[in-house]
Amino acid sequence: MRKRNRKILAAGAALLMVSGYFPLTGQAANAIEEKPLAGITLSLDRYCESVLENARKEEQKAQEESGGGDSGEGKTTVTSNVPDKEQKEKEERIKLNLKYDKLGIADVDTYLNVRAHAGESYKIIGKMTKNTGCNIISEKKGWSKIESGNVKGYVKSEYLIKGEEAEKRALKVATLKAVVDTETLNVRFLPSTDSPIYDQLSEDEDYTVEKEHLTEEFVSSYISKHCSKRAVQDVNKDEMYGDLENWVMLSIDNEKMFVSKDFITLKYKLNRAVTIKEESRKSSSSDSSSHSSIYSSIVSYAMQFLGNRYVWGGTSLTNGTDCSGFTMGIYRHFGYSIPRTSSAQAAATRSVSSSEVQVGDLFFYGSGSVSHVALYIGNGQIIHASNARDGIKISSAYYRQPLKIGRVM
Repeated sequence: MRKRNRKILAAGAALLMVSGYFPLTGQAANAIEEKPLAGITLSLDRYCESVLENARKEEQKAQEESGGGDSGEGKTTVTSNVPDKEQKEKEERIKLNLKYDKLGIADVDTYLNVRAHAGESYKIIGKMTKNTGCNIISEKKGWSKIESGNVKGYVKSEYLIKGEEAEKRALKVATLKAVVDTETLNVRFLPSTDSPIYDQLSEDEDYTVEKEHLTEEFVSSYISKHCSKRAVQDVNKDEMYGDLENWVMLSIDNEKMFVSKDFITLKYKLNRAVTIKEESRKSSSSDSSSHSSIYSSIVSYAMQFLGNRYVWGGTSLTNGTDCSGFTMGIYRHFGYSIPRTSSAQAAATRSVSSSEVQVGDLFFYGSGSVSHVALYIGNGQIIHASNARDGIKISSAYYRQPLKIGRVM
């Protein structure tokens, strides 16, 4: 695996794909509700190569004009090109031959509805959030037929960036992701198999890489600021520091953790569209028909905020909220009061098993103790205020191992 990654770097190529999520609700008054979530494996064509080459030439010319070339006798220029090198490496890894004929990127603030046919009256089958990528199959009368991830349908053409502009945008917004190569994967508090397990990840999700190239200085500083004695006590630091090239740091729901490169593939990706399938709450002896309809309404209401901002400590569904502020706000809209924090919400809800999970239940996550909460929307998916980078998004309910599934009503 390590050798394969090195070869990819040496060749200057990596797939640019799409990761994504879905929502259900209504249709944007066009730009506001018609928001996209796209998904597709993408990469960039020769145009990108020429853009990058021109950028390099301009940079080289600027350096020469500022004395960075032949410096002359007695003149010494000291420059650090590490940031430039990393940026060029990123660009080289992003650009490749376009796997799809025509790249489109969702140009919306929140999300774009993907419909079964070209027309606002047709069923919503998926959603694309801001900067989601897709392949444009055809265009007609203001609608584009697109494919993104597992979603194939129609979106309003006016909300897609296309052509050279889309290719430039892709270079800016593609994110380095860790694609899990095993069914489940242990991630750890520190970059060492001696370190305690932080969580278990699923192959159903791609995970954002916070830092790819670890250094002893960085890890040492991280330990002093963030790690407990338990996380460090059994770790041979000399061995850990000697093996850092084989580990990366991930960022999941504002939590940082480490994973070995032996079990992942690193790829730059765009977001991908998510499938939307309405799922009614299963009836039970304790459920009235009115309660059942409330759960469906809760999911539809929550979907309206897909793509909105994550703000730590926030409680505004439109201007910024954190995970527990989001679930609290959704339930409050329907007259139900639940506590403010994720841990308090976990304590206040009735536990149910994974086999009993129903629409409207809350999924709680964390390492040892609850630190994150999400709302179950059916079909194995949750919607949650994840982090500042992704905002409110849809994920697999088991993208990480839930500590508890709780029922409010």
